[in-house]
Amino acid sequence: MVEVAAADDETALAIQELLAGRWATAPADRTTREPGEPGVRLRCYLDVRQDLTS
Repeated sequence: MVEVAAADDETALAIQELLAGRWATAPADRTTREPGEPGVRLRCYLDVRQDLTS
């Protein structure tokens, strides 16, 4: 599991896309916000056991 903290939705989703290019990913379709806190968070699940040659 990876939790991304970013300034905005677009940045968080772009980071998720970069991770998905490297590992099998169960993508999140939305970010979350903590009331009174700046930025957003996005949680996604990666399979880092994926063969690097694939």
